[in-house]
Amino acid sequence: MKKVLFVTSEAVPFIKTGGLADVTGSLPKYFDKKKYDVRIMIPKYLCIEEKLTADLENLGNFSISLGWREQYVGVFHKVVEGVTYYFIDNEYYFGGDQPYNRIYEDVEKFAFFSKAAIAAMKFIDFQADIIHCHDWQTGMVPVFLKYFYGEDPFYQKMKTVFTIHNLKFQGRWKLNEVKDITGLPAKFFMPDQLESYGEANYLKGGIVYSDMVTTVSRSYAQEITTPEGGEGLDGLLRAKSDHLYGIVNGIDYDEYDPVTDQRIGTHFDKMNVVKMKPANKAGLQEELGLPKEEDAFLIGIVSRMTVQKGMDLIAYVMDELLGDKKIQFAVLGTGEERFENMFRHFAWKYERQMGVCLQYSEDLAHRIYAGADAFLMPSMFEPCGLSQLMSMRYGTVPMVRETGGLRDTVCPYNEYEQTGNGFSFANYNAHEMLHMIRYAKDTYVNHRNEWNGIVKRAMDCDYSWNASAKDYESLYEELFKM
Repeated sequence: MKKVLFVTSEAVPFIKTGGLADVTGSLPKYFDKKKYDVRIMIPKYLCIEEKLTADLENLGNFSISLGWREQYVGVFHKVVEGVTYYFIDNEYYFGGDQPYNRIYEDVEKFAFFSKAAIAAMKFIDFQADIIHCHDWQTGMVPVFLKYFYGEDPFYQKMKTVFTIHNLKFQGRWKLNEVKDITGLPAKFFMPDQLESYGEANYLKGGIVYSDMVTTVSRSYAQEITTPEGGEGLDGLLRAKSDHLYGIVNGIDYDEYDPVTDQRIGTHFDKMNVVKMKPANKAGLQEELGLPKEEDAFLIGIVSRMTVQKGMDLIAYVMDELLGDKKIQFAVLGTGEERFENMFRHFAWKYERQMGVCLQYSEDLAHRIYAGADAFLMPSMFEPCGLSQLMSMRYGTVPMVRETGGLRDTVCPYNEYEQTGNGFSFANYNAHEMLHMIRYAKDTYVNHRNEWNGIVKRAMDCDYSWNASAKDYESLYEELFKM
């Protein structure tokens, strides 16, 4: 049996700030347990809910050097749904009311976590065949493994996989301070290694020193090798292209199941979706103070409110959109103040068409996935995206921009061939998005049978973790041959 350790800054059910936690906490459950022993290592943040950490088993402690510092490392353990989690404890680094803070604090915090995670494997006697690292917070794991542990027989045969969930976030900070923090010699801070535009770059370190690099969709793997999508690292990623792979994320089909979901009012499946889904729509309209009009075209948005997510496009055409009194919105999320204020304004101006909740609620998110007619994701870029997969699972038709994982998972409706599981637009242009929404609404209102076909094709798609896990298993097998 091959042993794999996921090293990650967050994972459900313990700590989540975004899609990274869904991936790292869900994927390990779906590997073939006869072939792979996949475990997860995360920081023991003080802000994790106490009920989730109350029964952790303390495995002991040791110390590591981090530059000139000697630091305590505690190791805790818990099994959840058959998956073993390890927790690295150090209240100096992992205290506070949130997992991430200011970058100058985080670069030291995650240098510590990366080195502690490597050392902890020997402490607990879990000799991984593969260390699978996720995002910049674990970018130093392959670097430290090479320099500090490369001569130790316990570690010599370990391979590393580094997954980029979002290239925009790279963990960049001042060279001299990162040298001091990490204790790495100057040769590691050259342009072909950790140095990037005059700064140290943790994500670059992960790319350079890992054996394989993956990202979360096929299209995104191509986009990040271009100057437009490479965030300054396109040249490096082109050089690593022989070992760069795109594997589309999945979602937990037990968590997102319209047949059993306790967060929604009326359960349904593909066979009765046309009959039963309207009850969820009516419930959502009532919850958000919207008129319960079955023929209104109800568009859902569950999103961080940032430019990346296309909020500026929405702001630009909202008045034109809501000039159509038969369009409604159900909006959930938080983000940049200007976009939160934009939604407040439109909720005031179009109170019978806009239901807005400026917070995050997992319960309401599920009810939007289950109750909306369509789901809007006009992202500027989207490494994979999970919300479009969740919406399809509930028969809510995605309307997306053709980028990254959105392009890989949403096939645009073709009215002549009666194919497709959603609607899309190509250019980052507000009126191109507006045209797509109006086309989708026309299909919903005037061609309901065709719309129902789109709904059922969306529900037919399999974006569970089963398919993704098989792709990762194939990747691991290639790695073992290297």
